[in-house]
Amino acid sequence: MNQTKTISRVLFYICTLISAGYLIMALYSVFCLSTGYAVTPYANGQYLHINYPFTERPFLNIEDNYPYIIFSFLLVLISYGIFFWLSAKVFKVFFQPKLFTKEHILQLKRFYLYNIFIPLPLVIIASFFVEVESIVWGLVFIHFMLGIFCLFLANIFKQGLHLQNEQDLFI
Repeated sequence: MNQTKTISRVLFYICTLISAGYLIMALYSVFCLSTGYAVTPYANGQYLHINYPFTERPFLNIEDNYPYIIFSFLLVLISYGIFFWLSAKVFKVFFQPKLFTKEHILQLKRFYLYNIFIPLPLVIIASFFVEVESIVWGLVFIHFMLGIFCLFLANIFKQGLHLQNEQDLFI
């Protein structure tokens, strides 16, 4: 069990950092796009560079049209920021002293609900405004399978909590 706790703790910190990175990039991009700060058009205005703060070096390159900016750029950054934040919460479950708790089941439930019900509608809505590449449908399927796996895990945790509560009654 120490190996599981160590790995889950490391993955918790990695996912937390990745989540923070995605969400900070999204906030910075929204700030830059709404104020014009650190935004440089190029290729006859078809594309934009969002520059690193306080520099003229390009940080992010995006198309200069609003459906693309919203559905292929900002929505992706925000949704993956949330995904990695929820992933970090799931990994945090596995290094806690008590494994089977209602709070841990709730974390698993949030993760599986997000992965089962969010990616497909986002991609379908985005497909009305931008071209969705075929690999994106593969990612939707992977998220769906990950959500189903986590659903099974949450049900195992519910059974574990039930057995733990029964055992506590006998003591």
